[in-house]
Amino acid sequence: MTTETERLQDLIARILPLDQAAMQSAAFRQNTLTKPPGSLGRLEKLSIQMAGITGQPIPRILHKVVAVMAGDHGVVAEGVSAYPQEVTPQMVLNMLGGGAAINVLARAHGARIALVDMGVAANLPTHPQLIDKKVAKGTRNIARGPAMSPEQAIQALLAGADVVTAQLSEGLDILATGEMGIGNTTPSAAIAAAILQRPAEEIVGRGTGVDEEGLTRKLAAVNLALKTNKPDPKDGLEVLTTVGGFEIAGLAGAILAAAAHRKAVVIDGFISTAAALIAVTLAPNARAYLIAGHRSQERGHRLMLEWLGLEPLVDLDLRLGEGTGAVLALPLVEAACKLLAEMATFAEAGVTDKEENEKVA
Repeated sequence: MTTETERLQDLIARILPLDQAAMQSAAFRQNTLTKPPGSLGRLEKLSIQMAGITGQPIPRILHKVVAVMAGDHGVVAEGVSAYPQEVTPQMVLNMLGGGAAINVLARAHGARIALVDMGVAANLPTHPQLIDKKVAKGTRNIARGPAMSPEQAIQALLAGADVVTAQLSEGLDILATGEMGIGNTTPSAAIAAAILQRPAEEIVGRGTGVDEEGLTRKLAAVNLALKTNKPDPKDGLEVLTTVGGFEIAGLAGAILAAAAHRKAVVIDGFISTAAALIAVTLAPNARAYLIAGHRSQERGHRLMLEWLGLEPLVDLDLRLGEGTGAVLALPLVEAACKLLAEMATFAEAGVTDKEENEKVA
């Protein structure tokens, strides 16, 4: 019987480098379209990346999914959040009712929400739109010891991967990542400080808007978590186990599964990027499948994106999470693919291009 560890290893092994032939074909077509080469800037590069991700010289996006993973955190006992833990299940119910920001933006941009309970510290009602993957009712307090067991970490990673696999059967061409969990900027900051090997002072921000005293407690909690757990920055599973969260693990697993199925992943803000750090540490090939939706206002997000080698598509001073920044960026990815597919070439349009003009001259 295949063990959970073997399943995870197999998932990682199925993440391949980008398709170079498809990228070359897309780049060639870009240079034949009715525009000066490079005049569409990053949209051109984005379309070529999408070709490499999908293995299709002309990639198309029909089905957009945003995976919103919810979980609670024992570290809230350290006074790291401006909101009580009860807000997590309340916001999940709000999302199920269609009233959260992510619902509005998903409707506006035609994205399907996959809302997942990875570890909310409450009994949520059964709902047809809620995917139950609960590992436990919240993590343990990372300031006092590991967030979870290695077995729970692998369970959560695979649960996130299974969510993506199930969504593929309904249609999934591109994945956006989002989350909900009071206190989750604290484990995200600990993950970033550990993997980037940077001082917590450069990473920890105000999250939901804590005051100066709250920020001091939050910084102390992250430093204590790193000192207590001493995670190996090169061991993604150990970092996740010691200072992570169930929803962060779920998102990391979702990223791995999407990459294994040659699907692009548009990551959201601080928490989603922490999940991306875990995914890339586990599977370096996953990095090429990532697109940064936006740059968060949260301190440290810029450093995290730099470590991943990503430049965000938008910068709107967002710090909400839920997948809002990722979904806002989806139309730009769609636009890049449509321009590649639908613009006329010089030959098709009967327009003289630069090379032809130079030949005549």
